[in-house]
Amino acid sequence: MGAFHAYDIRGVYNKDFNKNDVYRMGYFLPRLLNTNKILVGRDARESSPEVYEYLVKGINDAGADVFDIGLATTPLVYYTTAKLGFKASVQITASHNPREYNGLKISRENALPVGYDAGLKELEQLVKSGEVVVAEKRGVVTPVKVKEEYLEFLRGKLQDISNLKIAVDCSNGMAGLFIHQILGDAPAYIYDDVDGTFPNHEANPLVQENVADLKALVAETGSDIGVIFDGDADRVMFVDEKGRFVSPDLIIALLGHYFLKDMPAGQKVLQDIRSSKAVGEYLVKHFGVEMHTWRVGRAYAAIKLREIDGVFGGELAGHYYFRDFFYSDSGILASILTLNVVADFKRKGVAFSQLVDEIGTYHNSGEINFKIQQKQEAMDAIKKHFEETETPTAFYDFDGYRIEFADWWLNVRPSNTEPYLRFLAEATSEDKLNKIVEQARQIIASYK
Repeated sequence: MGAFHAYDIRGVYNKDFNKNDVYRMGYFLPRLLNTNKILVGRDARESSPEVYEYLVKGINDAGADVFDIGLATTPLVYYTTAKLGFKASVQITASHNPREYNGLKISRENALPVGYDAGLKELEQLVKSGEVVVAEKRGVVTPVKVKEEYLEFLRGKLQDISNLKIAVDCSNGMAGLFIHQILGDAPAYIYDDVDGTFPNHEANPLVQENVADLKALVAETGSDIGVIFDGDADRVMFVDEKGRFVSPDLIIALLGHYFLKDMPAGQKVLQDIRSSKAVGEYLVKHFGVEMHTWRVGRAYAAIKLREIDGVFGGELAGHYYFRDFFYSDSGILASILTLNVVADFKRKGVAFSQLVDEIGTYHNSGEINFKIQQKQEAMDAIKKHFEETETPTAFYDFDGYRIEFADWWLNVRPSNTEPYLRFLAEATSEDKLNKIVEQARQIIASYK
């Protein structure tokens, strides 16, 4: 069984895990999280009904009760977990992965993530070798109705965006459950019917071919902004009015205009180790923030934001975390706040693309994936090579390596979920960036 990862349980259903594995996961969850009440939601994938059935059976056989939220976005499950005081919750989803995948995102009290280092490793061992004894008094299933309250929460964040023309791609994912009820009928929508077979494109907005239809829609409708969600709506990404994909890390800086404009200097903001140097430079210049850099993934970011009591934070992958959303991530909430900022700037005569260009001052390679076995050796070789050519100004080693220099920086890190070494670099000039990338390619090639 190869479904246990750093952030969650995920894999090809009936290959990496099956219904019997799910049953055992459900059975041992109450013991792992020390509770007899577990909230459960699910996405619309073809395998989700079966995963739900066997997860619930396992939980109930352990003598614990299931509180069923039904079809849900992942952030709805986070919201309900924290708002209603559940000590454990599970969202059945494989997020942005193709239709044959499924998985479980597990949270504990206050919607804190349960990652591999914080419980999933123990659960994996229990699933492999723990003894199942059906409780004399099995648990029961009770529906939970919280969707309207959640919608009211989200609508309460929406300001006047009536001056915007908006294009939205829901990727046939779970954002389609709510988006019309929040943004109304004015935006131009595509793929807003919830369909777990993902008939139009995979629900991963980081893959540019999946954004092509949104770019075309922005051009066709003359929209000020395009919005695209992933499969479970915990991530969101954007296209500007020129049809250009906006690097998700730059939105961290943009959100400063929503959260920080009326706050004193010194507020804490979180970014991941791959985020553009431009993000911190912009937020420090305009708002005097205290930037914090941390590891990639909700299992780390949500906990870190709570630890530093940061106002908000984000990742290159399009996750955005908010203190007033229980330090959790929400694609729909992030889209609402971004639309608020873009609408405000449009009233001042500043287009979305102009704001993005003011933030993003570096040339960026994007994340480049290398499929190699000797990941650590390749990382060490890159570190040694570049530190011998220039003197670093900063160095981070908690999630791969991030090495900063006077006018450029790089990050090289092993993927937590896939068999790749990931490399990313930024520089103030395109020529410099191209040379860095080529040198890195040559170094990594020797470790295949």
